[in-house]
Amino acid sequence: MYLFIFYWTDFSRVLCMRYYLSILAVVLLSCEPRPVLVKTAPVTDTVIVRQTDSTLPQKVVAFAQTLIGTPYNYACCAPSTGFDCSGFINYVFHHFDIEVPRSSVDFTNLGTEVVLEQTQPGDLILFTGTNSKAKAVGHIGLIVSNDTSGISFIHSSSGIEQSVIITRLNDRYMNRFVKVIRLMK
Repeated sequence: MYLFIFYWTDFSRVLCMRYYLSILAVVLLSCEPRPVLVKTAPVTDTVIVRQTDSTLPQKVVAFAQTLIGTPYNYACCAPSTGFDCSGFINYVFHHFDIEVPRSSVDFTNLGTEVVLEQTQPGDLILFTGTNSKAKAVGHIGLIVSNDTSGISFIHSSSGIEQSVIITRLNDRYMNRFVKVIRLMK
């Protein structure tokens, strides 16, 4: 009799465990699927695109501008979930089959450095992050224009706007400015 009771309690624990596991499986399977991450380039020091289409930088900028208003979302890189700054750049360049790093800091040694006054649409502008003590690259944007009214860039902002926006290069960003790089020649 005692053996039967011992066996029955073990059996009921197994049934209970299976019940809870099946409920967990149903809950997990009913969750929204995670976004597919965009394929990223290995970190190297030589991502430069030599294009035959001289309008490619303008096309990249024009495509980026179609994403204005997409919400900021840390560690995301798709319009359906939002973008962080490097996820936005990664998504835009990937649209043109140009593989770039996923993290803004990995752009530090890429491309050809360009003097700020000679930036062109399609160049990338690198900044430190919002932590004033950190001097590493922590934010990235795409140059939209450089004209008499100044330099403008498009980026996914974690600031007040919390979305993809176009910003004029101002004192706030100049205090964080690292450099401009050109990936498309």
